[in-house]
Amino acid sequence: MRVLGIETSCDETAVSLIEADGTFGVDFAFKQLGNALYSQAKLHEQYGGVFPNLAKREHAKNLVLLLTQALQQAGELHETPVSLPEEVKTQLEALLSREPELFEQLMVFIAAYGRPVIDCIAVTHGPGLEPCLWVGVNFAKALSLLWNLPIVAVNHMEGHIMLSLMEGTKLSPFEFPLLALLISGGHTELVLSKEFGQYEVVGKTRDDAAGEAFDKVARLLGLPYPGGPEISRVATTARNHHLEKKFALPRPMIHEDNLDFSFSGLKTAVRKIVEAHPDMSMDEKAAFAREFEDAVADVLIEKTIRAIDSFGANTIVVGGGVSANAHVREQLKRALEDEGNPAKLLIPPPDLATDNALMIALAGYFRASKKEFANPSDLVANGNLKLC
Repeated sequence: MRVLGIETSCDETAVSLIEADGTFGVDFAFKQLGNALYSQAKLHEQYGGVFPNLAKREHAKNLVLLLTQALQQAGELHETPVSLPEEVKTQLEALLSREPELFEQLMVFIAAYGRPVIDCIAVTHGPGLEPCLWVGVNFAKALSLLWNLPIVAVNHMEGHIMLSLMEGTKLSPFEFPLLALLISGGHTELVLSKEFGQYEVVGKTRDDAAGEAFDKVARLLGLPYPGGPEISRVATTARNHHLEKKFALPRPMIHEDNLDFSFSGLKTAVRKIVEAHPDMSMDEKAAFAREFEDAVADVLIEKTIRAIDSFGANTIVVGGGVSANAHVREQLKRALEDEGNPAKLLIPPPDLATDNALMIALAGYFRASKKEFANPSDLVANGNLKLC
């Protein structure tokens, strides 16, 4: 089965085409035929975070270009122009009425290229920034109408889990129960899964997500956006050079008898110290960044280990943008080894930790193989979509 994945949940615009076969088990294998991604990080740097309306416009501006690139990589860009009936053109124009630039680009694409060999379209419909999600959802609906293809509505967080379960082009051997630590700019949660497609959120942040805290603290320290990689970079420098730690930070909720998280108070503690010491040197900032990264990692790992023990998890999956953080990855691995815990740890390569369309295509494939298709007329974007 060939699945076209579309991802527009935040500030990455991505399109991917895969060919996959097999069930959710050892017989599964896939091949990535085409993959195109555009990151808007530089555009949002001036705002210190994602500016939703700008992100929405960038998605609309780049989707057709990325589709073209992905299909070209796959050898599916066929110069056989399609003559659209006026009725279909009118439907497409209405569907993309909020994205007129996207409609115009799609018309140019249709006039140049024919239908590719694709079996279905998988699109992120939540969670995320709703204006951004709608661009991807409406684009998927337009392509579905144009090429007469079914649509799979994919939960973005399930996409992260599915990608983390991959080992090369196959599904990594693992056993349920599975515990997923999902850490990103919008989410920090522990999700328990006892069988494919069934999820229970057993722990979550009560305020800021871990990635959001990284970005806000980076801004307080005068570091560039996106903050996560910058905090990691200077914190690594502090460790390598054994820079002296002058300030201590709390580990919020680390000893509370639950699996929830809270990072708002940690951010506030950073702000108070920064305001009280406005003339920090770069070395002091680096050491402070290390202390902040240590604090976040300590809480994430303590709660994860506790959840593993509570639910007898055999497999630990880590996904989301913060899973690219080398310190968090290394400390979690070390904690499992120190405890002699036999649970299998699965984390995607850092370049696949951030949002991408490959994960959407993979999750879409498993849903499509069970005939779980969406009715285009009922498909909507849901910024607060839950994983359950």
